[in-house]
Amino acid sequence: MTHPVSRNTQKAYKWSDGGVGWPLVEAGGFLVIEETLAPGCGEKHHYHNQAEQCFYMLAGCAVMQLADGQHVEIDTGMAINITPKTIHAIVNQTDKEIRFLVMSAPSSRGDRHEVEQEK
Repeated sequence: MTHPVSRNTQKAYKWSDGGVGWPLVEAGGFLVIEETLAPGCGEKHHYHNQAEQCFYMLAGCAVMQLADGQHVEIDTGMAINITPKTIHAIVNQTDKEIRFLVMSAPSSRGDRHEVEQEK
């Protein structure tokens, strides 16, 4: 049976330093997660061999750091697509919590590979 879900009906989990996520859809190899990230926090650089991801900002402004040294600002209402094997990390450089959706196809579960960040 299909029924609506929200972060209020799903079990939250913590990720990285300052992140919280709520899985909203996980079916047929498609994964949608609503996530928040605390001010000044970010994740480790990583890539996915199979999963293509789209990050859609619901509230706030994030920076997507890419392996080629590019830093892309993603503001509320904006999306960025990350293709498989692209090293990336989302970072909150603001003083407010940010909220966004991460959509992965196929699912990124078990397909996360962390890499050392170059200094």
